[in-house]
Amino acid sequence: MLTIWRFLDGNRAHEKQSAALVSGLRSCLGPERVDCRDLSCSEIQVPLWGRLPETLHRLPKPDFILGAGHRSHWAVLRARRCFGGRSVVIMAPSLPIDWFDFAIIPEHDRPPSVENVILTQGALTEPLPDFPVEPNRGLLLFGGPSKHFHWDAQKVLAHAERLLQQPLQWVVADSRRTPEGTLDHFADSGAGLYPWQQCPPGWLAEQMARAGHIWVTGDSVSMIFEALQSRARVGIISLPSRNPRNKIRSAVQRLIDQGLVTEDIALEPALLPTRKPFNQQVSCARALLLRSGFSVAGDKFSA
Repeated sequence: MLTIWRFLDGNRAHEKQSAALVSGLRSCLGPERVDCRDLSCSEIQVPLWGRLPETLHRLPKPDFILGAGHRSHWAVLRARRCFGGRSVVIMAPSLPIDWFDFAIIPEHDRPPSVENVILTQGALTEPLPDFPVEPNRGLLLFGGPSKHFHWDAQKVLAHAERLLQQPLQWVVADSRRTPEGTLDHFADSGAGLYPWQQCPPGWLAEQMARAGHIWVTGDSVSMIFEALQSRARVGIISLPSRNPRNKIRSAVQRLIDQGLVTEDIALEPALLPTRKPFNQQVSCARALLLRSGFSVAGDKFSA
């Protein structure tokens, strides 16, 4: 049995990445062989000499201690010091990388080439629910202004109008960053319009799982990589960069170069490439297991 302690900092985006890695480990080992205990970062205070809660002493000793986000770093390090196991930080840490056993970092952050770094393309994302794909279902997702991209409303709206002319059953949704009134432009398009405030938990994952075609504005890197967990054909509505050295733009360009997504708005839906789910949480988990000394037995792992 592989025991994981996963420290949570209250940030849903961070917690989704560590949950994705746990999912990858379960895919490699089998769900029955992974025991994950979720812990709050507040259970271990920053001073390394403070008293530890008794609840931690009663838990099985960890093989891996996971954390994503700055608030999790000290908790991960102190748990490693007191209980053993291997410390794993997700995303570039604010503390020195060599303080951790492993760091899982997006390649666009340009981490140093050291032995304990495992590279990803973009953020780790969990698998989508298992729903049948509807080939004639289209999903259009709007982001908004960001520190990496200008929001070219005229271009976004024009491209969206062209997409909605394609003979698909369209679902259109915005996000927290989307300028107010964006969805109003499509009131007469015949598409289903879904403001983010009205979407229940799990709604977006279900929509992605069902869609045959997904288009996302280029600022929304997290939604792009979530879309790649689907079997849909994925397209990107490009936006102007704020900086010529835009690391998010570079990450998206690599996806285009790999043929995983397209920016060609004129491409007929049937001509977009089909894909399998990206599933990089599995490849990262595999690398973590191999580097930690687990041996491979067929497609499964053993200590």
